[in-house]
Amino acid sequence: MSKEKVEILIEGGKATAAPPLGPALGSFKVNIKEIVDKINEKTQAFKGMKVPVIVTVETETKAYDIEIGTPPVSQLIKKEAGIEKGAGIPHLEKVANVSIEQCIKVAKMKIGSMFVRDLKSAVKTVVGSCNAMGVLVEGKPSVEISKELDEGKYDKLIKEGKESHDAEKSKRLNDDLKEYQKKMAPLVEKAKTKEKKEEAAPKEGEAAAPAAGAAPATAATPAVAAKKEAAPKKEAGKKK
Repeated sequence: MSKEKVEILIEGGKATAAPPLGPALGSFKVNIKEIVDKINEKTQAFKGMKVPVIVTVETETKAYDIEIGTPPVSQLIKKEAGIEKGAGIPHLEKVANVSIEQCIKVAKMKIGSMFVRDLKSAVKTVVGSCNAMGVLVEGKPSVEISKELDEGKYDKLIKEGKESHDAEKSKRLNDDLKEYQKKMAPLVEKAKTKEKKEEAAPKEGEAAAPAAGAAPATAATPAVAAKKEAAPKKEAGKKK
């Protein structure tokens, strides 16, 4: 049997029969509305993000299969944390604070594409990605959360697959982030100042900039050099 694939990038939960999806599927004479509805159902969790989708159609039987890709872990973390980008100095600077429940949610979305043995391992992978982006988990750096995961502190939540937390916890997460940022502010400022100095310093092999007010040293032009060469030389000590 012949199979054809349609690969598109859509916003989660917002697929339509309009181009490019509708016309691409139309040539296979399949139920486009049914496929669109199933795509939207499968991509609801990715609202606000672009999601890769592959629709495979058996041209004779009209049977089809829908494969939903997922955005990178970093994009999912940004969405959960409500940030546009990670920290510039992630080991010191922290730009957000997420809950373990949010990490479980991201892990469940990505576990199918991770080389892990279970959901707990997937959660640890997500926590590691948070650290690389300057995002705290439960108000703590990843090394502390990873230790707590190994000790089984969050096993119950992981087993339940809990993906959200209440408003009270949201407030606590926000307060913990502010406190951590305040504590680390001097170190972050020091690191940024050092980084600026290193960027401003002349690189190896580059000439240092002349001091303010100093006349720049310039080589003699060819015309001046020729004039000097042509000038008559005086014979020292010769009298007539």
